[in-house]
Amino acid sequence: MIRSTPQAAALDAAYASCRDVHRTHGHSYYLATRLLPPWKRRHVHALYGFTRYTDDIVDVPGDARAPGRGPERGPEPARRLADWAGQFYSAVDAAPDGALDSADAPAEPVLRAVRHTIAIFGLPRADFDAFFASMRMDLHVRAYADYDALLAYMEGSAAVIGTMMLPILLAPDHAPGPVPVAEAAVARESARQLGLAFQLTNFIRDVAEDLARGRVYLPSADLERFGVRPDDLAAPSASPAVRQLVAFEIERARAHYRDARPGLAVLPPRSRRCVRLASVVYGGILNRVEQAGCDVLAGRAVVPRRQRAVAVARELARPA
Repeated sequence: MIRSTPQAAALDAAYASCRDVHRTHGHSYYLATRLLPPWKRRHVHALYGFTRYTDDIVDVPGDARAPGRGPERGPEPARRLADWAGQFYSAVDAAPDGALDSADAPAEPVLRAVRHTIAIFGLPRADFDAFFASMRMDLHVRAYADYDALLAYMEGSAAVIGTMMLPILLAPDHAPGPVPVAEAAVARESARQLGLAFQLTNFIRDVAEDLARGRVYLPSADLERFGVRPDDLAAPSASPAVRQLVAFEIERARAHYRDARPGLAVLPPRSRRCVRLASVVYGGILNRVEQAGCDVLAGRAVVPRRQRAVAVARELARPA
């Protein structure tokens, strides 16, 4: 009989903590992970928990803290982000092999889980460097001149999330194993594109919420093109110009979804189903925005639970 060690039990608890955060705050993503093999899910939860925790350092207003959403944002978020980055790199460097019995295993569950996931899959440090760079941008950049400027930000805040996830998704469904180099190369750009698609979908849906945080992610050049002033985004409902702007950004997001499709073919069957479901459900937000006349100011677009359940049933019914 194999007995769990205290270190293994602590690691299991850390992964469970990340799973709870994911289930509470990442409804669409969490739903899609249910199609993954159980051994893969915990690693996806770890990455979600880590990125959510980090994002909340720069996004939670004032000193408020929502349960499970990470640390309070005090008067010096830049210092807090730097401290958190320091803790992350110290934890990873202290046990690059993710050893369970490391004497200096981090007490923070998110760090314990993500360190182990990084070691299991050999996730590149450069992706985490880019992620922290974009999080630092969120502390002082309030607008983006054009789409190229926004893409530079999204490279670290979204595209690298896709490439962090890729080794997990590409691994054989039954257990960790080697991934053919050619397949990884094909899938990498698709993973980047899907990360960009998901984040641009967020920016379209959350225009009002982001403005309340003092940020406008839709490029200034696009606002100017459609005759939209930043103040127009604070209105209780969208003007015709704002609706045209939103429709334009929706088509741009859909182009990223299309560019992500080639990578599906090289994924193992259960990972393929997971990604396909996430694309359908999250892309469905754009459909909801269109059904509301592209008025993203009057209310937040949400894919109904019943519609998400139908998407799951359809995915399970189709050949892998």
